[in-house]
Amino acid sequence: MAEIVSMPKLGFDMAEGTLVRWVVAEGETIAKSSVLAEIETDKATVEVESAYEGVVLRHLVKEGDIVPINTPIAVIGAAGEAVPADLQAGAPIETPKVMSEPVVKAAESKPAPTVEGTQAPHDVFVQPTEEEALMPEGVRVSPLARKIARERGIDLRRIKGSGPNGRIIKADIEAYREEAPTAEVKAAAAVFQPALEPAREDQIVPLSRLRAAIGRRMAEVKQQVPHFYVTHEYDMAALMTLRKQVNQYIPEAEKISVNDFIVKAAALTLRVFPNLNASFDGANHQVVRHGAINVGVAVGVENGLLTVVCRDADRKPLRQIAVELKAMAARAQDGKVRPDDIEGSTFSTSNLGMFDVEHFIAIINPPEAAILAVGSVKEVPVVVNGEVKAGLHMRATLSVDHRVSDGVEAAKYLQELAKFLEEPLRLLV
Repeated sequence: MAEIVSMPKLGFDMAEGTLVRWVVAEGETIAKSSVLAEIETDKATVEVESAYEGVVLRHLVKEGDIVPINTPIAVIGAAGEAVPADLQAGAPIETPKVMSEPVVKAAESKPAPTVEGTQAPHDVFVQPTEEEALMPEGVRVSPLARKIARERGIDLRRIKGSGPNGRIIKADIEAYREEAPTAEVKAAAAVFQPALEPAREDQIVPLSRLRAAIGRRMAEVKQQVPHFYVTHEYDMAALMTLRKQVNQYIPEAEKISVNDFIVKAAALTLRVFPNLNASFDGANHQVVRHGAINVGVAVGVENGLLTVVCRDADRKPLRQIAVELKAMAARAQDGKVRPDDIEGSTFSTSNLGMFDVEHFIAIINPPEAAILAVGSVKEVPVVVNGEVKAGLHMRATLSVDHRVSDGVEAAKYLQELAKFLEEPLRLLV
């Protein structure tokens, strides 16, 4: 029996996605869990795996189309099997309309009007005209490719597009190389030495889909979730010594970072405080305490960040946590995350210690109840038995949803966390 593949919901607030590329063509065989297509969301380009096996009988949308979630995008079945009548070529599909990728002129774009107390419908798109689908120079280009070209200062008129209808896509930008300057240009540049660098002009930088999504979501969270914050300082000397010893016996690709220790410690502490491994369900006036402990880890990417998820972090050894997080972080930075990489976290961590940050607070990742913000491990003076000595300390701040918990529980959580960070052998047994 033919199976219908629909546009998946790949994010907490995802309304639609752009089908960037079909990985498996019509008529080709696909195995279950193999990559079927690449979907661009507000966050990243995600490789979507097939839930079925068989032959791709038909693509229902074209590359470059923006497709609402749950809209059919492909049909998979047995070789020679007929495509359902309602999905035959030319037959109408009783699903939300698939829209071509919109390009809005900067000079004509206006914010949607809103009524006080309501939210602007940011996920409504309008079918673009032929004129709107082109740049002023007549160049077709996807929003992601335009953003990358703008950041790199590339003239899009010099690039030949390989996408649908000659559209310039991300791969075209990445493959492009600027022409080397001629000898005359080099000579002129060597002679001309301006006495003063020209003043920089103002730049108008349109928000990327990722940055716009982050801004919208974080603004909503800060307005709707009553945050409170509790900070604790940890003695990290024993953990740093143990980490050095452990890493002597494992390959470079599997070495354990300080962040891996923190993820494991945070997960084990959540076993003691299940109320913080929870989500707030305002619609039903209840708190959902999750059985699985899936720790999200914020990863910096171009123009924003993504949260990759270490599932069952309380039950995995440190070495496995290290390998999994390295792989997911690499995929996130390459724009090739998988749906499971970024969905399903029940508690989050954000670590800026590698940037020499002493202390900061993080915004809760909805609908979770808490997030742990971690600073640098620093050498500081400490008093031991009445004497001042050098020590290694780290500060961490827990942000908590006050509808779910209170300051006493947050403080106790941070105290329990100290048992694992200051006696790190607990993390190995």
